[in-house]
Amino acid sequence: MPMITPPTDLGSWIARRAASGPDRPAITFEGHTQTYGELLDRIDRLAAELIAGGVEPGDRVGYLGLNHPDFLVTLFAASRAGAIFVPLNFRLTAAELGYIIGDAGVHTLIADAAHAEVVDPVLAESGVRRAMSHAGRPGWQTLDELLAVRAPIAEPRHPAADDVAVIMYTSGTTGRPKGAMLTHGNLFWNNVNALLSFDTSQQDVSLVCAPLFHIGGLNVTTLVSLQKGAHLVLMPAFDPARALALIAEYKVTTMFGVPAMFLFMAQVPEFATTDLSSVRSFICGGAPVPEALITRYGERGIPFAQGYGLTETAPLALVLSTDQVATRVGAAGHQVLPLSEVRLVDLDNNPVPAGERGEICVRGPQVMKGYWRNQAATDAVIDAEGWFHTGDVGQADADGFVYVVDRVKDMVITGGENVYPAEVENVLYRHPAVAEVAVLGLPHEKWGEAVTAVVALQPDATLTLDELREFARAELAGYKVPLRLEFVDALPRNASGKVLKYQLREQLSVG
Repeated sequence: MPMITPPTDLGSWIARRAASGPDRPAITFEGHTQTYGELLDRIDRLAAELIAGGVEPGDRVGYLGLNHPDFLVTLFAASRAGAIFVPLNFRLTAAELGYIIGDAGVHTLIADAAHAEVVDPVLAESGVRRAMSHAGRPGWQTLDELLAVRAPIAEPRHPAADDVAVIMYTSGTTGRPKGAMLTHGNLFWNNVNALLSFDTSQQDVSLVCAPLFHIGGLNVTTLVSLQKGAHLVLMPAFDPARALALIAEYKVTTMFGVPAMFLFMAQVPEFATTDLSSVRSFICGGAPVPEALITRYGERGIPFAQGYGLTETAPLALVLSTDQVATRVGAAGHQVLPLSEVRLVDLDNNPVPAGERGEICVRGPQVMKGYWRNQAATDAVIDAEGWFHTGDVGQADADGFVYVVDRVKDMVITGGENVYPAEVENVLYRHPAVAEVAVLGLPHEKWGEAVTAVVALQPDATLTLDELREFARAELAGYKVPLRLEFVDALPRNASGKVLKYQLREQLSVG
């Protein structure tokens, strides 16, 4: 008898949960709670509406707006219509959104009222064939009016595990953003990794306040919780005081966030008195949890778990459990996950031993299918053996814990020596005159590249190259000390807050 493979498509997850517990709370938003049965009904009405509007299998359906239950409704409805979901970053400009919408070839776009207005100027030229919003406006249909008269889909489509479920565009620190194709299988197996690594329970109440258009906000706790049948408390956007109040009101047990979010919560005056007794643990991503935050939350009886990953790995690649975060401060995670592999390699793609630096590579069923319509970019990061090359430089200790130290592409080679900018930046940030700093390599006749510090000064501060070099020599080898100093009012950043070093290189090379 052949082995029976259960469906892994996103639409099946939510349908099975609704069948087993239709009256269980699924999503609470702005004081209103949808049950799993109610959530599925809205999903299936939208799936039917998408098909009635001409969406065929493989077509792209986009969503633009703040966190809202309809973001998730659109994701699952796209799956049940056989389409591909494209989440859009609401922090982008109209021109940036227009590029992504056009590159993805979005057929139908759903947006909240505020962001429908933002994207309106580029809608016609982007190729979108149908636009729906929460509020009527010229050229847009009103979502609630359409769904009120649309019967739920009778025969939902079931994409295969290798079919693309989501195209999620990367931040684009090196140029135009690329669309990472995440399959139904990628998302399913990432969730299995998460369920085996974190103690997710059907009784969980998960606070969702990170942006859903980011892979961390979507697929660290959000989709995992829905697959498990847990209860989401969804915030439109992060607000530290409001987050604390919701934790106390709904007896939240877990939450995903980045270190800055947890820092801002700890700085709220009510942090010390808010009832946080329901919290089992918080999950942190984006960067290792600082020791000060581990201590601060530990005083409230709350431990951290931690994950490292990327959009292209859906996202989990490395994990630290709650008992490891406090003892391995600064580590990104451990090399062993239940269903995937991580290794560090040198520039010739050979594995490096413990203690040596190498590029972090990930292989497993959660690694993306590739970049949308960009085979060259795909081939540059996924090798013939299926290893995804992250571009991050890491160092593993003897026990297999990995520490991220820099980006491969940002490495400076000066006089044959490798200089990792993050190491230099960490030192320069301690200079009292420095508000922001980025270190990069610029062409140099003698050394090949010159270690260059680009600095935004503190108000009323002054700084010379000699002063900066003297400060740096106290902690850095001579070849790591900046040879060049440039000043800017502020470092250029993308919508996710990452420094755009390629822009600095272009500006300074021309200058």
